[in-house]
Amino acid sequence: MIKGFWENVNKPFFVLAPMEDVTDVAFRAMFAKHSAHHCDALWTEFTAADALSHPDGRNRVDHRLRFDANTQRPIVAQIFGSQPKNIQTASALCADRGFDGIDLNMGCPVKKIEGAGSCAGLIKTPDLAVQTVIAARRGAGDVPVSVKTRIGYNDIDIDGWIGRMLEQKLPVLVVHLRTKKEMSDVPAHWELMPQIIALRDKISPETLIVGNGDIQSMKQAREKVGEFGCDGIMIGRGAFGNPWFFREDYTPSVQERLRTLVEHTHFFEKEFLIKPSETDDDWHKIKNFAIMKKHFKAYANGFDGAGALRTRLMEAQNADEVSSAVEQFLQNFSNQKNTF
Repeated sequence: MIKGFWENVNKPFFVLAPMEDVTDVAFRAMFAKHSAHHCDALWTEFTAADALSHPDGRNRVDHRLRFDANTQRPIVAQIFGSQPKNIQTASALCADRGFDGIDLNMGCPVKKIEGAGSCAGLIKTPDLAVQTVIAARRGAGDVPVSVKTRIGYNDIDIDGWIGRMLEQKLPVLVVHLRTKKEMSDVPAHWELMPQIIALRDKISPETLIVGNGDIQSMKQAREKVGEFGCDGIMIGRGAFGNPWFFREDYTPSVQERLRTLVEHTHFFEKEFLIKPSETDDDWHKIKNFAIMKKHFKAYANGFDGAGALRTRLMEAQNADEVSSAVEQFLQNFSNQKNTF
């Protein structure tokens, strides 16, 4: 078992989940700055191994694997696919780029992806899933390979599916505690974690088990570890708009939250919206600026006037307009406070 950096992670540990069009280099930069030394590992967005395995496809998805080697550590590249050859090639590429770990997505429920046999679709083909693990290890060399999956496809299948993954002697197994069929429509089945831990102890005692699902705070994360016995917790949607998530007992001011939103937006624009020259208005869009709207909703929430600010932010077309809206709001916000 190649453990890599996982061998030195103190338990319990807390990591940031891979999320499509969320955990890009700009999002992770905010966590690296505001939760430094509190978050134990970062994940990339998931990236198609099939695309990474071909030069033309690689150019289209290369931005998903960007990271700052000085601040975003440890970092795990998550890939997906159902072709072992391409999984091996993609894993070798990720290892060459200096990632600390490689994770195989066997849980994404998006129909067009899992329907093609990848991600959650691999739960239905466990033999193929095992072949992708073998291929990833072959490509990764001395970089540890982990798996993120669910507790079953249509039905809960701990002994069969989770047991099969444990047989691969993975350094880390991340378990989203819902089936593919359940999507995110029901509460996560945390009550099943002790069964998973017991199975781990029987099959692969050295494998670290990470629980995932419905975690909204570090307090809740620590409670889950204490109650159910997993080694670590992966935080997903609970981290939206909150790069301070991993800092316990810290609540940023409204000013800090909104200025961090502006910083995030400028970073996103710099990374993904490239203007060829000062006189050229034909922006090259690696990602659409509208992706930032989900972050606007999360940052601008829970304080007086947040709704009106969100409405204005949703109309913004670039980072400068976001900055202008925020600074105007904060000026009014400060004036209102000074009247009391």
